[in-house]
Amino acid sequence: MMEHDSANYGLQREAVRYARPVGREVSRDERAWAALAHLSVFLNLITGFLGPVAALGIWLAHRGRSPVVVRHALRSAAYQAVWLAALAAGWAVTGILMVVLVGFLLVPVMVLASLGLFVHAGINAYRAYRGEGLDWP
Repeated sequence: MMEHDSANYGLQREAVRYARPVGREVSRDERAWAALAHLSVFLNLITGFLGPVAALGIWLAHRGRSPVVVRHALRSAAYQAVWLAALAAGWAVTGILMVVLVGFLLVPVMVLASLGLFVHAGINAYRAYRGEGLDWP
């Protein structure tokens, strides 16, 4: 049986904030490189595919020096690769369905999904520059 604390019943507890890991402070350069790893998604606007390659380049350059940059760069590269594959599949299905005119209804959805990638990457870059971790499910 569960015990109930009648004095605290119905009261909301304070949110638990996760402490920074014990160790050295993250330098400004590390935060900048971590943010650049996330901002590499904007290379996809020009090239279509070089965003994950740039994030992997940042990972290669920092893999022995900074665990913070490595973590952000790998997450950014994986995130971009998955999103680019999903967007390519979504746009392909939309294009195919345009033959029967149903695809035109999917165009606004795909535009919003495409913009979502860049908005979320910008938020992650901001959080990385502030020295915050990424809390992805």
